[in-house]
Amino acid sequence: MKPRLVFVHGVGGLRNTAADLDEWMRALVMGAKAAGHSRRVSQLVYAGAVDVHFAYYGDLFTNGQAQGAAPEDGLSASAALIELLLEAVDDRLAETDDAHETRVLRRAKAQLAPEGEPQGAGDVVRRALNAANTLLALPGLSKIGGWVSAKVMLHQLGQVRRYLARKDADGSGLGLDWRIRARVVQELNPAGPTVVVAHSLGTVVAFEALHDYAGAVPLLVTLGSPIGMRTAVRPRMRPQPLQVPAAVGNWLNFWDRDDFVVGQPQLEKFVAANSTSVLPVSRRVDSDGVWVHPAAKYLATPGVAGPVIEALEAATAA
Repeated sequence: MKPRLVFVHGVGGLRNTAADLDEWMRALVMGAKAAGHSRRVSQLVYAGAVDVHFAYYGDLFTNGQAQGAAPEDGLSASAALIELLLEAVDDRLAETDDAHETRVLRRAKAQLAPEGEPQGAGDVVRRALNAANTLLALPGLSKIGGWVSAKVMLHQLGQVRRYLARKDADGSGLGLDWRIRARVVQELNPAGPTVVVAHSLGTVVAFEALHDYAGAVPLLVTLGSPIGMRTAVRPRMRPQPLQVPAAVGNWLNFWDRDDFVVGQPQLEKFVAANSTSVLPVSRRVDSDGVWVHPAAKYLATPGVAGPVIEALEAATAA
């Protein structure tokens, strides 16, 4: 049985999965060649030695809405989204030394958590929209997922909140989070090894899905993960306390200092080892460009692509 490479995407609108898969693979090939694996890439990817799948779940967030529309429950219910944005702003303020960025972040923080103002539902909407508009002034931030407006930005970041809310049941009573994880699990390969590469919200989804998976995952790669967000994400994940899924034989977590979405990046500090003593290993990468969160940015770096190709080669030889 061929080993399998499964990509798990993050937040965003409706996707052309074929185009996304092509973009991610081209980035992986570029990074692998830069890491000195040109021959391995040709054998593994171009010769078809590995099955490649793209786990898509973005349509489950639409509920029949047009791309970029506000979620059904409205922005007024988004106190958790305020929390997510505020935590991201605080973490970035602690890291940046850029004067313009600091001014933008401080203004956004004041809009998210103003002193002496009412905290009703309508106020939450106003604060979130005002802060999102302010944050879009950061260089490159609008490029994360086509964030052409504050509403689109909040809608897509709101997908993290909606997943972790464990609601939005379908006619069978299955929650949105369960249905999303099922999309990921169906792309895995229980008859052989699967290397999983997950991005953004997809890292949360993959982590939870793999806890219910009995197959072999020789390598889990997480890119730009929000798992380290100490209040908005981490305590809402399951199962608690956080532990490396038993199926995972190795976990590499990559983060870029300039990635606005990443919280506390050293996941090994608060995710316990599994029964085979596997812990996450967090590694910083430095990408080029003004916006570094997209998965292709990470995959094109040698430090990310190299281990993926090496894991696939080992799985093929096993």
